[in-house]
Amino acid sequence: MPVDANQEVQLILSLFEHAEIDLAQAIFLDVLSSTATRREAKTYLQRYRPQKAASMQPQKVRQSVGVNLGSLYLPIRSVDESPIFTQNPAQTAFIDTKAGLLHVALVKIKSPQSVEDTTLDGIGHTLSQLSRLGLNCIVVADLSGGEVDVALPWLPKAIDQVDRIVEAIDKHGRPGARRLDNAFEITSFDPVSAASIKVRGAIRVANSNLLLTAVRRGIVPVIAPIAFKKESQRLFSVSPDGILLALTQDLAGLRSNTSHDDEPEKIAAKMFSLQKEVSLDRLIILDPLGGIPSTDQAHGAHVFINMEHEYHDIRHDLLDASTRINQTKNAKAPRVDLARAFTLSDPFSKLVDHEFKYASKPVEEISNEVGLPSIKSHIQNLDLLKNILGLLPPTSSAIVTTPWEAANFRSASSTPSNVPGVGTRRRRNPLIHNLLTDKPVFSSSLPPRPSRSPDSTSTLTPSTFAKQGMPVTIIPDPQLHPWKPPAASAPSLNLSDPRVDMARLFHLIEDSFNQKLDIPHYLSRISGRIAGIIICGNYEGGAILTWEAPYPGCSPERMVPYLDKFAVLKRSQGAGGVADIVFKAMVGDCFAHGVCWRSRQNNPVNKWYFERSKGTWKMPHTNWTMFWTTESVEADDEHGVFADYAKVCRDVVPSWADKKASID
Repeated sequence: MPVDANQEVQLILSLFEHAEIDLAQAIFLDVLSSTATRREAKTYLQRYRPQKAASMQPQKVRQSVGVNLGSLYLPIRSVDESPIFTQNPAQTAFIDTKAGLLHVALVKIKSPQSVEDTTLDGIGHTLSQLSRLGLNCIVVADLSGGEVDVALPWLPKAIDQVDRIVEAIDKHGRPGARRLDNAFEITSFDPVSAASIKVRGAIRVANSNLLLTAVRRGIVPVIAPIAFKKESQRLFSVSPDGILLALTQDLAGLRSNTSHDDEPEKIAAKMFSLQKEVSLDRLIILDPLGGIPSTDQAHGAHVFINMEHEYHDIRHDLLDASTRINQTKNAKAPRVDLARAFTLSDPFSKLVDHEFKYASKPVEEISNEVGLPSIKSHIQNLDLLKNILGLLPPTSSAIVTTPWEAANFRSASSTPSNVPGVGTRRRRNPLIHNLLTDKPVFSSSLPPRPSRSPDSTSTLTPSTFAKQGMPVTIIPDPQLHPWKPPAASAPSLNLSDPRVDMARLFHLIEDSFNQKLDIPHYLSRISGRIAGIIICGNYEGGAILTWEAPYPGCSPERMVPYLDKFAVLKRSQGAGGVADIVFKAMVGDCFAHGVCWRSRQNNPVNKWYFERSKGTWKMPHTNWTMFWTTESVEADDEHGVFADYAKVCRDVVPSWADKKASID
C-alpha cells in the first residue's frame, strides 16, 4: 500500500534534516507525488544510505515536527543511520565519504545544442537532486546529428555545449559540475572487452582515479565525445556511445587501468576491488525523441522493456518502421508523416506533434532542422541499452526520456483548470520517481485508458524504463501453436511435459500463496484443461491458464479462457516487474482477446487486478470477485459470455490442502 502522508513526512524529514528549506520542500513535493510504496521507500533507504564514517557522532533526534506522524517511523532510531545532508556555504553531495558504496548513473544528453536554456536549467536542477538523493551522475554530451557549421572547428562548439551543461548544473548548488578534459584515449583493440558487446573503436578511460575522485567529491563530471591518441597526441571526435561503453567497462571493473605485464591475479584483484567501491546503477538517456516507440496504439513509447525477452522483437519492429518510412519517402507524396509511418496510431502522432511540432514535415526538413533521424536514433538507443545493461548486474536499470520530462521538477502536468473545484496533479519527474521506486512512472501491464479529450496527450508515456530482465518461457509457444480449446486432434498440455519443472512450479505457487497445494486434487482438476503455462526467469513468476467448460458437454467454441494460477515468489514481489512481465505475456501473447479469473474479495492484490482488467463483478453470496480483460463482456447478452464467465468462476473448486473451499 502507498506510504500515507504522515509516514512520508517523517521519511522526508529523515532525508533532509540538514537541507535547505526550499530544496527540502522541492524534493519533498516530488517524493510525495512519486507514490512510492512503503516497501519501495525502505528499499531506497537501505540501498542509498551511506555507511557511517568512524568519526560520525549520533545526532539529536527531532522531537516534534508539528504534525501527527503515526507510529511506523516514530521515532527513527537515530538520524545518523539515515541519509544525511550537510549544509555549509557550499552544499555537499549525499555521498561524500571514502567509506560506503559509490552509486553512479551515466547520463547521455543527446543534441544539447537543440535544447533551450530553460530546459537545460531544469535538467541541471534534476541532476543536482539525484546527486543529493545518493545517485552521482556522470554526463556525456552527444553532439552528433546537430547542425554543424562547417566554417567553425568542431572542438570549440563541443566545448561550448559542455560548458552550457556545466553552467546549468552549477546554478543549483556546489560542488556542482566540471568539464573533464583529456579523460579518454583511443587504443588498439582491448581483449578484456566482453565478446558479446560490440564496441566500435577502442576507447578507454585514461585516468580512472581522476574520474572517481571528482565523483566522490560530489562533482558531476561533464564529458565531450573527444579522445586522444598517444601516438600522435591529437584529439579526435569519437562516438558518445563508445564513451559510455568505456565508462561502463571501467566502472564495472571489466577494464581496469592495468599494464599488459601485470599478472592475471593482480588484474582480477583490481577489478574486484573496484566493483566493491562503485555500483553503476543507472543509464539515463535524454533524447528529444523520447522513449522507444511502441506499436501499441495506446502508448507513445514502451513503458518497460525486459531486454532479455523483448529486445529482438522491438528492434525488428523498428527496422520494419524504417522500411515503411523509406518506402513512403521514395513515393511521390510530397510530405511524410513519420509518426503514422511508424505506428499507424494517432497517440504517437500527437506525442511527436505535441513535443516537436514537426511530425508532418518532409524527412529532409526534419533531418536538417533537428538532426535526429527518428528511427535510426531509437535503434541506436535500444542497442545502447542492450550493450550496457548486458555488462551490469541485474539490479541496474536504464531510462530513456525527453529533456523536457527530465527538466520537470516543479512544473504541473497541465495548465490549471478554470472549473471550480478541479485541480491538476503534478507530473512526476521520471528520473526522481525511478530512483525512489526502481520502476517506471506507469506500470507496463496497465491497459490503455481513453483520454477525456481526443487531443489529450496526458496518457502518453514518452519515457521508457529498461532492465536486462529475465527470459519468458511460454508453453506452448503461441506464435507457433496458438492456444486453442482441447480437441481430439489437439490434446491439452500436461504438467508432466518435459519442458515443465513440476517441482519448481508447485514451489512457486505455494510460496506465492503461502499455502500448501493439494497436488493430487489439483492435477486431477486441471487434467485435460491446460491451455498453457507462462514461466518468468528461473520460476520467479508464472501463470497456469486453462480452458473451462461452463456447462458439461459444451462445444469447444464456448470454452472459457481462465487464469487458474498467477504466482510470483515472495522475494520477487514488488521488484523487477515480474508480475508485469507475466501479465503482459498473458494478455499480449497468449489470450489477447480476453481471459477471466477470480480472486477472494479480501485479497490485497485486487487493486492491482482492478487496474488491469476491463471489468469486475463481486459475485453475490460468495467471497469471490470476478475479473476479465475481454471487451464488452457485460453487454454481450447474445452469446452469454458474462454468464459463462460467472458460472466458471463460481464452480471452480479450490485445491488447497487446508480445504478452504468451504469458506467460499
